[in-house]
Amino acid sequence: MSRREGSLEDPQADSSISPLPHLESKIQQTHSLARLLTKYAEQLLQEYVQHQGDPFGMPGFSPPRLPVADLSAPAPGHAGLPVPERLRLDEAALAALPPLLDVVRRRQAELNPRALRLLRRLEDAARQTRGPRPEPAAAAAIAAAAVTAGVFPAKVLGLRVCGLYREWVSRTEADLGQLAPGGPA
Repeated sequence: MSRREGSLEDPQADSSISPLPHLESKIQQTHSLARLLTKYAEQLLQEYVQHQGDPFGMPGFSPPRLPVADLSAPAPGHAGLPVPERLRLDEAALAALPPLLDVVRRRQAELNPRALRLLRRLEDAARQTRGPRPEPAAAAAIAAAAVTAGVFPAKVLGLRVCGLYREWVSRTEADLGQLAPGGPA
C-alpha cells in the first residue's frame, strides 16, 4: 500500500500546510491578552492607591522603593536584549508575582476588609500570572515579613508589588508586540 500525499502518516508530504499562520495567531492572541492585562494592572494599581488613605495618592507622595525578594523592576537595558531573552525575563518576573500578590491580598483583607473589588482584583491578578512553574521560596519570607510589618510598611510593600505587576505586564506586552504580526521588526 502506498501512502497518500497529505495523509496523517506523512505530514511532510503536503508542503502547502504551514504552521506559521497558527503560530502568528497564537502570538497575536497572547499579545492581545497582555494588552488587556496591562489595562487591568493599571486599574489595580489605581484602586490599590485609592484604598490606602493619606499620604498614598497625594500629589508628590514618593514612597520608598522597597526591594522585593525574587523580583525587581525591568532593567533599563531590557529593551536592548534579544527578544527571546526579554521573554525569558518576563516569564520569570511573572512567575514571581503570584505569591507576592497573594501576600498583598491577605494583608489588604486585614486592613481593608470592605474593599471587596480590590481584594478580588488582587486575587485575579495572582491567578492570571500563575504559571506551571513552582512559586519562589522567598514568598514565605515575604509573607512572614508582611504580617509582622507595621501598617505603613505593609501598604508601601503592597504599592511596590502592584507597581511591579504593572511594570512587568506592560513590559511583556511590549516584548510580545515585537513578535506580533504587524509589530515592529
